[in-house]
Amino acid sequence: MKTKDFNVLTLAYIGDAIYEVFIRKNLIEKGIVKVKNLQKEAVEYVSARAQAKFLKEMLDINFFSEEELEVIYRARNNKGKSHPKNTDILTYKHATALEAIIGYFYLDNNENRLHDVMNFILEKK
Repeated sequence: MKTKDFNVLTLAYIGDAIYEVFIRKNLIEKGIVKVKNLQKEAVEYVSARAQAKFLKEMLDINFFSEEELEVIYRARNNKGKSHPKNTDILTYKHATALEAIIGYFYLDNNENRLHDVMNFILEKK
């Protein structure tokens, strides 16, 4: 089975964890050491609203290849109906799509594209 054919929620599941590690590592490297401050800063990146915004910005500049867009659209269009109470379903689906493409790059051992995405996001703030 090719990585792009994995269940998109599985890709998002691992992508969420990888995304969190990148964000947390970056914040620590910035010199933020108090857990309360780390958590406050992390929310600026890891909320569904922030993730959806980052994905939209990348889509707007044609950041992704056609194959990558297939993964993103499959994740965004997934039939799941559950979402956190603090965000709407569309925002949640876009956040899930970002996590899925990160999971896709990670499981495909495509470190270059993974770093491209994460550097884009980290440079936005």
